[in-house]
Amino acid sequence: MSKLDEFLAGERHDDVALFLTEAYLDSQGKLPKMGETVESGYVLVVPGDDGRRAFSAGTGMDAMEFARGAMAERGHVSRTLDGGECPEATADGGDSGADGGDSGADDDHEVEFIFAFSEEQNEEVGGLYERGEVVHAYAHCACGASYSDKWVVGEETETGVQPGGSEPVEGSE
Repeated sequence: MSKLDEFLAGERHDDVALFLTEAYLDSQGKLPKMGETVESGYVLVVPGDDGRRAFSAGTGMDAMEFARGAMAERGHVSRTLDGGECPEATADGGDSGADGGDSGADDDHEVEFIFAFSEEQNEEVGGLYERGEVVHAYAHCACGASYSDKWVVGEETETGVQPGGSEPVEGSE
């Protein structure tokens, strides 16, 4: 099982996952192309502090400041952390970017990078955290918008923002 598979299974709570498109990596030139190759770029799973430093080096942003800002808007992030659907795309009639850009549609709404971490199940907190491990994902779109999603490991289709949606299916947990 790869580091990414372990992360997505809720087995690497001390690590963070970073997705960067190949185009974004090439334009920034600050991070080597390492990690797991996915269709539209690279996903790195690294220890938390190293990951936050790598995120900063690759994007020029502080990871936690980026996450705090992205929490203001909800949108679907791919459960494999390699894309998403920009909530601004539906506002301006553009392509959501959910297909990873292979269709040649509006590139203004392609995910450029994603920062993600997970938390262990915590029954005392309640809500989603009572149900199981929770993945938090924060995406940045080529249009400049940032958005967030979170879901319970093993309940990916029953929790979080689903494809084509703008609100989490479980409500405000």
